Amino acid sequence: MIRREGGRVLATLVRLVGDIDLAEDAVQDAVVAALRRWPTDGVPNNPPAWLTTAARNRALDVLRREAKRTAKESDARLLDDVLISINEATTDSMVRDDLLRLVFTCCHPALALEARLALTLRTLCRMNTAEIAAVFIVPESTIGQRISRAKKKIATARIPYRVPADHELPDRLPAVLQVVHALVTVGHHSPAGNLDARADLASEGLRLARLLTELMPDEPECTGLLALALVTHARRASRRDAAGEVILLADQDRSRWDRAQIAEAAATLDAAVRLHRPGRYQVEAAIACLHGTAVSFEDTDWSQIASLYATLELFTPTAVVRVNRAVAVAHAQGAAVGLSLLDNLGEADLAVIDDWHLLWSTRAELLARLGEVDAAVAAFDRALECSPNDSDRRFLLRRREVVATERREAS
Repeated sequence: MIRREGGRVLATLVRLVGDIDLAEDAVQDAVVAALRRWPTDGVPNNPPAWLTTAARNRALDVLRREAKRTAKESDARLLDDVLISINEATTDSMVRDDLLRLVFTCCHPALALEARLALTLRTLCRMNTAEIAAVFIVPESTIGQRISRAKKKIATARIPYRVPADHELPDRLPAVLQVVHALVTVGHHSPAGNLDARADLASEGLRLARLLTELMPDEPECTGLLALALVTHARRASRRDAAGEVILLADQDRSRWDRAQIAEAAATLDAAVRLHRPGRYQVEAAIACLHGTAVSFEDTDWSQIASLYATLELFTPTAVVRVNRAVAVAHAQGAAVGLSLLDNLGEADLAVIDDWHLLWSTRAELLARLGEVDAAVAAFDRALECSPNDSDRRFLLRRREVVATERREAS
Protein backbone atom coordinates (compact mmCIF):
# COMPACT_ATOMS: atom_id res chain seq x y z
CA MET A 1 0.00 0.00 0.00
CA ILE A 2 2.80 2.41 0.90
CA ARG A 3 4.49 1.70 -2.43
CA ARG A 4 1.22 2.21 -4.31
CA GLU A 5 0.35 5.52 -2.63
CA GLY A 6 3.87 6.96 -2.54
CA GLY A 7 3.66 8.71 -5.91
CA ARG A 8 0.33 10.35 -5.11
CA VAL A 9 1.49 11.49 -1.67
CA LEU A 10 4.63 12.96 -3.24
CA ALA A 11 2.56 14.72 -5.90
CA THR A 12 0.37 16.31 -3.25
CA LEU A 13 3.36 17.40 -1.18
CA VAL A 14 5.18 18.96 -4.13
CA ARG A 15 2.03 20.95 -4.85
CA LEU A 16 2.15 22.21 -1.25
CA VAL A 17 5.86 22.97 -0.81
CA GLY A 18 7.02 23.53 -4.40
CA ASP A 19 10.35 21.74 -3.86
CA ILE A 20 10.69 18.20 -5.15
CA ASP A 21 13.85 17.32 -3.18
CA LEU A 22 12.31 18.51 0.09
CA ALA A 23 9.10 16.67 -0.75
CA GLU A 24 10.95 13.42 -1.52
CA ASP A 25 12.86 13.56 1.76
CA ALA A 26 9.70 14.33 3.73
CA VAL A 27 7.73 11.50 2.11
CA GLN A 28 10.58 9.08 2.81
CA ASP A 29 10.59 10.14 6.46
CA ALA A 30 6.82 9.65 6.60
CA VAL A 31 7.16 6.15 5.14
CA VAL A 32 9.81 5.26 7.72
CA ALA A 33 7.52 6.54 10.47
CA ALA A 34 4.62 4.48 9.09
CA LEU A 35 6.70 1.31 8.97
CA ARG A 36 7.75 1.92 12.57
CA ARG A 37 4.36 2.88 14.03
CA TRP A 38 1.69 1.04 12.08
CA PRO A 39 2.69 -2.48 13.19
CA THR A 40 2.05 -1.50 16.83
CA ASP A 41 -0.52 1.31 16.54
CA GLY A 42 -2.48 -0.23 13.69
CA VAL A 43 -3.02 0.99 10.14
CA PRO A 44 -4.99 4.28 10.15
CA ASN A 45 -8.42 4.51 8.56
CA ASN A 46 -7.05 6.70 5.78
CA PRO A 47 -3.41 5.70 5.19
CA PRO A 48 -2.74 8.14 2.28
CA ALA A 49 -4.02 11.06 4.38
CA TRP A 50 -1.83 9.93 7.29
CA LEU A 51 1.24 9.79 5.05
CA THR A 52 0.46 13.17 3.49
CA THR A 53 -0.02 14.84 6.87
CA ALA A 54 3.13 13.27 8.30
CA ALA A 55 5.16 14.28 5.24
CA ARG A 56 3.76 17.80 5.26
CA ASN A 57 4.57 18.24 8.95
CA ARG A 58 8.08 16.95 8.33
CA ALA A 59 8.57 19.42 5.47
CA LEU A 60 7.30 22.26 7.65
CA ASP A 61 9.75 21.29 10.40
CA VAL A 62 12.63 21.40 7.93
CA LEU A 63 11.54 24.78 6.59
CA ARG A 64 11.12 26.20 10.09
CA ARG A 65 14.61 25.04 11.05
CA GLU A 66 15.98 26.65 7.91
CA ALA A 67 14.18 29.88 8.75
CA LYS A 68 15.67 29.84 12.25
CA ARG A 69 19.11 29.13 10.87
CA THR A 70 18.84 32.21 8.69
CA ALA A 71 17.25 34.26 11.49
CA LYS A 72 14.00 34.67 9.58
CA GLU A 73 11.38 33.52 12.09
CA SER A 74 8.78 35.63 10.34
CA ASP A 75 9.33 33.59 7.21
CA ALA A 76 8.39 30.42 9.09
CA ARG A 77 5.14 31.95 10.35
CA LEU A 78 4.42 33.24 6.88
CA LEU A 79 5.20 29.82 5.45
CA ASP A 80 2.61 28.19 7.72
CA ASP A 81 -0.05 30.62 6.55
CA VAL A 82 0.90 30.18 2.91
CA LEU A 83 0.89 26.38 3.08
CA ILE A 84 -2.47 26.33 4.82
CA SER A 85 -3.94 28.62 2.19
CA ILE A 86 -2.45 26.51 -0.61
CA ASN A 87 -3.80 23.35 0.95
CA GLU A 88 -7.30 24.76 1.20
CA ALA A 89 -7.36 26.55 -2.13
CA THR A 90 -8.76 25.19 -5.34
CA THR A 91 -6.83 25.34 -8.58
CA ASP A 92 -7.85 26.96 -11.84
CA SER A 93 -6.14 24.21 -13.82
CA MET A 94 -8.23 21.69 -15.74
CA VAL A 95 -6.00 18.99 -14.24
CA ARG A 96 -7.56 17.99 -10.91
CA ASP A 97 -5.66 14.81 -10.09
CA ASP A 98 -2.53 15.60 -8.05
CA LEU A 99 -0.36 12.92 -9.64
CA LEU A 100 -1.37 13.81 -13.19
CA ARG A 101 -0.84 17.50 -12.37
CA LEU A 102 2.70 16.79 -11.25
CA VAL A 103 3.42 14.63 -14.30
CA PHE A 104 2.53 17.64 -16.44
CA THR A 105 4.62 19.84 -14.14
CA CYS A 106 7.72 17.63 -14.34
CA CYS A 107 7.48 17.39 -18.13
CA HIS A 108 8.85 20.93 -18.38
CA PRO A 109 9.94 21.95 -21.92
CA ALA A 110 13.17 23.46 -20.56
CA LEU A 111 14.40 19.92 -19.90
CA ALA A 112 15.44 17.51 -22.62
CA LEU A 113 12.71 14.99 -23.39
CA GLU A 114 14.80 12.04 -22.14
CA ALA A 115 15.50 13.89 -18.89
CA ARG A 116 11.83 14.76 -18.39
CA LEU A 117 10.80 11.16 -18.82
CA ALA A 118 13.51 9.72 -16.57
CA LEU A 119 12.89 12.24 -13.78
CA THR A 120 9.12 11.76 -13.85
CA LEU A 121 9.24 7.97 -13.94
CA ARG A 122 11.78 7.80 -11.12
CA THR A 123 10.36 10.46 -8.85
CA LEU A 124 6.61 10.25 -9.28
CA CYS A 125 6.01 6.76 -10.61
CA ARG A 126 8.50 5.13 -8.21
CA MET A 127 10.19 3.14 -10.97
CA ASN A 128 13.78 2.20 -10.26
CA THR A 129 16.60 3.07 -12.63
CA ALA A 130 16.88 -0.51 -13.91
CA GLU A 131 13.23 -0.49 -14.97
CA ILE A 132 13.56 2.89 -16.66
CA ALA A 133 16.71 1.75 -18.43
CA ALA A 134 14.81 -1.27 -19.76
CA VAL A 135 12.12 1.02 -21.19
CA PHE A 136 14.65 3.08 -23.13
CA ILE A 137 17.14 0.24 -23.78
CA VAL A 138 20.07 2.20 -22.34
CA PRO A 139 22.56 1.43 -19.55
CA GLU A 140 21.26 1.99 -16.03
CA SER A 141 24.06 4.49 -15.41
CA THR A 142 22.74 6.63 -18.26
CA ILE A 143 19.36 6.93 -16.55
CA GLY A 144 21.02 7.94 -13.30
CA GLN A 145 22.97 10.65 -15.12
CA ARG A 146 19.83 11.95 -16.84
CA ILE A 147 18.01 12.25 -13.53
CA SER A 148 20.95 14.00 -11.86
CA ARG A 149 21.33 16.44 -14.75
CA ALA A 150 17.60 17.17 -14.75
CA LYS A 151 17.57 17.96 -11.03
CA LYS A 152 20.68 20.11 -11.38
CA LYS A 153 19.16 22.09 -14.24
CA ILE A 154 15.94 22.60 -12.29
CA ALA A 155 17.97 24.00 -9.40
CA THR A 156 20.41 26.16 -11.37
CA ALA A 157 17.83 27.50 -13.83
CA ARG A 158 15.33 27.94 -10.98
CA ILE A 159 12.64 26.13 -12.94
CA PRO A 160 9.48 26.40 -10.82
CA TYR A 161 7.34 23.41 -9.93
CA ARG A 162 4.27 25.16 -11.25
CA VAL A 163 1.27 23.42 -12.73
CA PRO A 164 1.20 24.59 -16.36
CA ALA A 165 -1.63 26.80 -17.51
CA ASP A 166 -4.32 25.10 -19.57
CA HIS A 167 -2.99 26.54 -22.82
CA GLU A 168 0.43 25.00 -22.06
CA LEU A 169 -0.88 21.46 -21.64
CA PRO A 170 -0.83 20.45 -25.35
CA ASP A 171 2.90 21.24 -25.63
CA ARG A 172 3.64 18.93 -22.72
CA LEU A 173 1.25 16.20 -23.79
CA PRO A 174 3.72 14.08 -25.86
CA ALA A 175 6.03 13.63 -22.86
CA VAL A 176 3.10 12.95 -20.53
CA LEU A 177 1.79 10.28 -22.92
CA GLN A 178 5.22 8.63 -22.93
CA VAL A 179 5.24 8.54 -19.13
CA VAL A 180 1.82 6.86 -19.01
CA HIS A 181 2.83 4.48 -21.81
CA ALA A 182 5.93 3.50 -19.81
CA LEU A 183 3.80 2.76 -16.74
CA VAL A 184 1.57 0.45 -18.78
CA THR A 185 4.55 -1.23 -20.47
CA VAL A 186 6.61 -1.85 -17.34
CA GLY A 187 3.57 -2.80 -15.31
CA HIS A 188 2.70 -5.65 -17.66
CA HIS A 189 6.21 -6.84 -18.51
CA SER A 190 7.79 -7.02 -15.08
CA PRO A 191 10.34 -9.48 -13.72
CA ALA A 192 9.08 -12.12 -11.32
CA GLY A 193 9.31 -11.15 -7.66
CA ASN A 194 7.89 -7.68 -8.21
CA LEU A 195 4.48 -8.66 -9.55
CA ASP A 196 2.40 -6.76 -6.98
CA ALA A 197 4.45 -3.59 -7.35
CA ARG A 198 4.33 -3.72 -11.12
CA ALA A 199 0.60 -4.50 -11.13
CA ASP A 200 0.19 -1.25 -9.21
CA LEU A 201 2.14 0.58 -11.93
CA ALA A 202 -0.04 -0.92 -14.64
CA SER A 203 -3.25 0.01 -12.83
CA GLU A 204 -1.96 3.53 -12.28
CA GLY A 205 -1.10 3.77 -15.98
CA LEU A 206 -4.64 2.76 -16.91
CA ARG A 207 -6.09 5.24 -14.41
CA LEU A 208 -3.99 8.10 -15.76
CA ALA A 209 -4.87 7.16 -19.35
CA ARG A 210 -8.55 7.45 -18.45
CA LEU A 211 -7.97 10.81 -16.79
CA LEU A 212 -6.08 12.11 -19.83
CA THR A 213 -8.93 11.07 -22.12
CA GLU A 214 -11.45 12.81 -19.87
CA LEU A 215 -9.22 15.90 -19.73
CA MET A 216 -8.58 16.05 -23.49
CA PRO A 217 -11.41 14.16 -25.23
CA ASP A 218 -10.54 15.70 -28.60
CA GLU A 219 -6.93 14.49 -28.50
CA PRO A 220 -6.96 11.17 -30.40
CA GLU A 221 -3.60 10.06 -29.02
CA CYS A 222 -4.96 10.23 -25.47
CA THR A 223 -7.87 8.05 -26.54
CA GLY A 224 -5.54 5.74 -28.46
CA LEU A 225 -3.32 5.30 -25.42
CA LEU A 226 -6.37 4.47 -23.31
CA ALA A 227 -7.36 1.79 -25.83
CA LEU A 228 -3.84 0.36 -25.70
CA ALA A 229 -3.84 0.37 -21.89
CA LEU A 230 -7.23 -1.38 -21.81
CA VAL A 231 -6.34 -4.22 -24.16
CA THR A 232 -2.95 -4.66 -22.48
CA HIS A 233 -4.58 -4.78 -19.05
CA ALA A 234 -7.17 -7.27 -20.31
CA ARG A 235 -4.46 -9.91 -20.86
CA ARG A 236 -2.72 -9.45 -17.51
CA ALA A 237 -3.89 -12.73 -15.95
CA SER A 238 -2.38 -14.90 -18.69
CA ARG A 239 1.14 -13.50 -19.07
CA ARG A 240 2.76 -15.46 -16.25
CA ASP A 241 2.09 -18.77 -14.55
CA ALA A 242 1.53 -19.33 -10.83
CA ALA A 243 5.29 -19.28 -10.25
CA GLY A 244 5.65 -15.96 -12.06
CA GLU A 245 7.29 -17.47 -15.14
CA VAL A 246 6.78 -15.96 -18.61
CA ILE A 247 4.07 -17.43 -20.87
CA LEU A 248 4.42 -16.66 -24.58
CA LEU A 249 1.45 -15.17 -26.43
CA ALA A 250 1.06 -18.40 -28.41
CA ASP A 251 0.69 -20.40 -25.18
CA GLN A 252 -1.53 -18.03 -23.19
CA ASP A 253 -4.96 -19.19 -22.00
CA ARG A 254 -7.23 -16.79 -23.86
CA SER A 255 -10.21 -17.77 -21.75
CA ARG A 256 -8.56 -15.74 -18.97
CA TRP A 257 -8.55 -12.56 -21.03
CA ASP A 258 -11.02 -9.88 -19.98
CA ARG A 259 -13.30 -9.77 -23.02
CA ALA A 260 -15.26 -6.79 -21.69
CA GLN A 261 -12.07 -4.72 -21.49
CA ILE A 262 -11.03 -5.83 -24.97
CA ALA A 263 -14.43 -4.74 -26.31
CA GLU A 264 -14.07 -1.41 -24.51
CA ALA A 265 -10.60 -1.02 -26.02
CA ALA A 266 -11.94 -1.64 -29.54
CA ALA A 267 -14.73 0.91 -29.06
CA THR A 268 -12.28 3.42 -27.58
CA LEU A 269 -9.91 2.96 -30.51
CA ASP A 270 -12.80 3.45 -32.94
CA ALA A 271 -13.59 6.78 -31.23
CA ALA A 272 -9.96 7.86 -31.62
CA VAL A 273 -9.81 6.90 -35.29
CA ARG A 274 -12.96 8.92 -36.02
CA LEU A 275 -11.04 12.08 -35.07
CA HIS A 276 -8.94 11.55 -38.23
CA ARG A 277 -5.57 12.44 -36.70
CA PRO A 278 -3.60 9.18 -36.64
CA GLY A 279 -0.62 8.70 -34.37
CA ARG A 280 1.67 6.26 -32.64
CA TYR A 281 -0.62 5.17 -29.81
CA GLN A 282 -3.59 4.60 -32.08
CA VAL A 283 -1.49 2.31 -34.26
CA GLU A 284 -0.11 0.44 -31.24
CA ALA A 285 -3.66 0.04 -29.95
CA ALA A 286 -4.79 -1.31 -33.32
CA ILE A 287 -2.02 -3.93 -33.22
CA ALA A 288 -2.92 -4.89 -29.65
CA CYS A 289 -6.62 -5.11 -30.51
CA LEU A 290 -5.90 -7.47 -33.40
CA HIS A 291 -4.08 -9.75 -30.96
CA GLY A 292 -6.85 -9.34 -28.38
CA THR A 293 -9.71 -10.18 -30.73
CA ALA A 294 -8.06 -13.19 -32.41
CA VAL A 295 -9.77 -16.43 -31.41
CA SER A 296 -6.42 -18.23 -31.33
CA PHE A 297 -2.78 -17.55 -32.03
CA GLU A 298 -3.12 -19.31 -35.39
CA ASP A 299 -6.15 -17.15 -36.23
CA THR A 300 -4.16 -13.91 -35.78
CA ASP A 301 -4.18 -11.59 -38.80
CA TRP A 302 -0.40 -11.35 -39.08
CA SER A 303 -0.49 -9.66 -42.50
CA GLN A 304 -2.54 -6.79 -41.08
CA ILE A 305 -0.27 -6.58 -38.04
CA ALA A 306 2.82 -6.45 -40.25
CA SER A 307 1.20 -3.65 -42.26
CA LEU A 308 0.40 -1.75 -39.07
CA TYR A 309 4.01 -2.06 -37.90
CA ALA A 310 5.10 -0.51 -41.20
CA THR A 311 2.72 2.37 -40.43
CA LEU A 312 3.99 2.60 -36.86
CA GLU A 313 7.52 2.92 -38.22
CA LEU A 314 6.45 6.16 -39.92
CA PHE A 315 5.48 7.62 -36.54
CA THR A 316 8.18 5.92 -34.44
CA PRO A 317 11.16 4.97 -36.65
CA THR A 318 12.99 3.00 -33.99
CA ALA A 319 14.95 -0.23 -33.99
CA VAL A 320 12.46 -1.79 -31.57
CA VAL A 321 9.58 -1.19 -33.97
CA ARG A 322 11.62 -2.69 -36.81
CA VAL A 323 12.32 -5.83 -34.78
CA ASN A 324 8.63 -6.20 -33.95
CA ARG A 325 7.77 -5.74 -37.60
CA ALA A 326 10.23 -8.52 -38.49
CA VAL A 327 8.39 -10.86 -36.09
CA ALA A 328 5.02 -10.06 -37.68
CA VAL A 329 6.44 -10.47 -41.19
CA ALA A 330 7.95 -13.82 -40.20
CA HIS A 331 4.52 -15.06 -39.14
CA ALA A 332 2.85 -13.65 -42.26
CA GLN A 333 5.43 -14.47 -44.94
CA GLY A 334 7.83 -16.95 -43.38
CA ALA A 335 10.82 -17.00 -41.04
CA ALA A 336 13.31 -16.38 -43.85
CA VAL A 337 11.67 -13.07 -44.78
CA GLY A 338 11.54 -11.97 -41.16
CA LEU A 339 15.17 -12.93 -40.61
CA SER A 340 16.21 -10.91 -43.65
CA LEU A 341 14.67 -7.82 -42.04
CA LEU A 342 16.77 -8.41 -38.93
CA ASP A 343 19.86 -8.95 -41.09
CA ASN A 344 19.25 -5.61 -42.80
CA LEU A 345 19.09 -3.54 -39.63
CA GLY A 346 21.48 -0.62 -40.00
CA GLU A 347 24.47 0.24 -37.86
CA ALA A 348 22.53 3.00 -36.11
CA ASP A 349 19.85 0.51 -35.07
CA LEU A 350 22.35 -2.07 -33.89
CA ALA A 351 24.19 0.53 -31.87
CA VAL A 352 20.98 0.98 -29.87
CA ILE A 353 19.76 -2.61 -29.52
CA ASP A 354 22.84 -4.83 -29.85
CA ASP A 355 22.63 -5.55 -26.11
CA TRP A 356 18.84 -5.96 -26.11
CA HIS A 357 17.99 -9.56 -25.24
CA LEU A 358 14.79 -9.56 -27.30
CA LEU A 359 16.73 -8.87 -30.50
CA TRP A 360 18.79 -11.99 -29.95
CA SER A 361 15.94 -14.19 -28.74
CA THR A 362 13.93 -13.15 -31.81
CA ARG A 363 16.84 -14.07 -34.06
CA ALA A 364 17.20 -17.37 -32.20
CA GLU A 365 13.55 -18.31 -32.71
CA LEU A 366 13.63 -17.49 -36.43
CA LEU A 367 16.85 -19.43 -36.94
CA ALA A 368 15.36 -22.40 -35.11
CA ARG A 369 12.30 -22.32 -37.36
CA LEU A 370 14.64 -22.45 -40.37
CA GLY A 371 16.47 -25.46 -38.95
CA GLU A 372 19.71 -23.54 -38.26
CA VAL A 373 19.99 -24.97 -34.77
CA ASP A 374 23.65 -24.19 -34.03
CA ALA A 375 23.15 -20.54 -34.96
CA ALA A 376 19.92 -20.47 -32.95
CA VAL A 377 21.66 -21.81 -29.83
CA ALA A 378 24.42 -19.23 -30.25
CA ALA A 379 21.79 -16.48 -30.50
CA PHE A 380 20.09 -17.76 -27.35
CA ASP A 381 23.47 -17.62 -25.60
CA ARG A 382 23.85 -13.99 -26.64
CA ALA A 383 20.33 -13.24 -25.41
CA LEU A 384 21.18 -14.80 -22.06
CA GLU A 385 24.22 -12.53 -21.76
CA CYS A 386 21.98 -9.49 -22.27
CA SER A 387 18.94 -10.56 -20.25
CA PRO A 388 18.16 -8.07 -17.47
CA ASN A 389 16.44 -10.36 -14.96
CA ASP A 390 16.30 -13.93 -13.66
CA SER A 391 12.79 -14.58 -14.93
CA ASP A 392 13.72 -13.85 -18.54
CA ARG A 393 16.94 -15.86 -18.18
CA ARG A 394 15.02 -18.90 -16.97
CA PHE A 395 12.64 -18.59 -19.91
CA LEU A 396 15.51 -18.27 -22.40
CA LEU A 397 17.27 -21.27 -20.88
CA ARG A 398 14.12 -23.34 -21.31
CA ARG A 399 13.76 -22.27 -24.95
CA ARG A 400 17.45 -22.92 -25.61
CA GLU A 401 17.15 -26.41 -24.15
CA VAL A 402 14.10 -27.17 -26.32
CA VAL A 403 15.98 -26.16 -29.47
CA ALA A 404 19.15 -28.00 -28.44
CA THR A 405 17.14 -31.13 -27.63
CA GLU A 406 15.52 -31.07 -31.06
CA ARG A 407 19.01 -30.94 -32.57
CA ARG A 408 20.17 -33.94 -30.53
CA GLU A 409 17.07 -35.94 -31.45
CA ALA A 410 17.46 -35.07 -35.13
CA SER A 411 21.06 -36.31 -35.12
